[in-house]
Amino acid sequence: MEHAPQEADPAEGRGAGAGRARRYAAGGGLLVVVAALAYWLGGGGGSGEEAAPRPTPTPTPSASLTVPDVFERVGPSVVVIRSGDSLGTGVIAAEDGTILTAYHVVKGAAGDGGADVTVTFADGTKAKAAVASSAPERDVATLKPAKLPEIVVPATLGGGVEVGAPVVAIGNPLGLTYSVSTGVVSGLNRTTGGAVKGSDLKGLIQFDASVNPGSSGGPLLDARGLVVGVVVSIADPGGDEAFAGIAFAVPIGAALGDEGDDNPTGAI
Repeated sequence: MEHAPQEADPAEGRGAGAGRARRYAAGGGLLVVVAALAYWLGGGGGSGEEAAPRPTPTPTPSASLTVPDVFERVGPSVVVIRSGDSLGTGVIAAEDGTILTAYHVVKGAAGDGGADVTVTFADGTKAKAAVASSAPERDVATLKPAKLPEIVVPATLGGGVEVGAPVVAIGNPLGLTYSVSTGVVSGLNRTTGGAVKGSDLKGLIQFDASVNPGSSGGPLLDARGLVVGVVVSIADPGGDEAFAGIAFAVPIGAALGDEGDDNPTGAI
């Protein structure tokens, strides 16, 4: 007896189709997982290392310092100088403790039998000092201390400046040790002849940071804390040695003998 062919159960067909769909979906999901895993492993995630971050621009740090930063950096290099009745300032300019100052501060000690020179370092160390070299025509001199502090901190000697640039002066005006004043470069290549009675220095930096007698020989610093000049004079129209808003410094190049051939008098 022939049997009639059985009709396919629609539900069974749907079940088989659904099974195939589930297998395809599972297979597709597996591919996604494998791809993600490969990406993760390729990025270093599977090796225990973090994936390298994308490079980002690094801001260029400003070379300028705040005034407190300048003082913190250079203050340990500044010294108080006493020579007879003369009070002045100096700055350590080399690892061996050589001090750069203004010649007129130690003028009385330059010859045989001259006044003793005493320097006081920032840590309180006191020592006698001898005039190692002098250039009266530029109003600069160097001193060699007989004793050095435990830690010698030489300043960094800088380069040139431009009109309008900020400057910092550190000195001992009127005996007020380690005083700081700020201002700007007011002019370049100045001559003191018309501003300081009896003086004829040339090629100077004019600035308006406050300085007074006792500041001479101190460093004039730029915004990076570099010594760009040696303070030597103030304009003194009233003849009373009072600051009138105009001061002068020998550029560091000239102070080191690179240029200049002038004869200074009447400095602070």
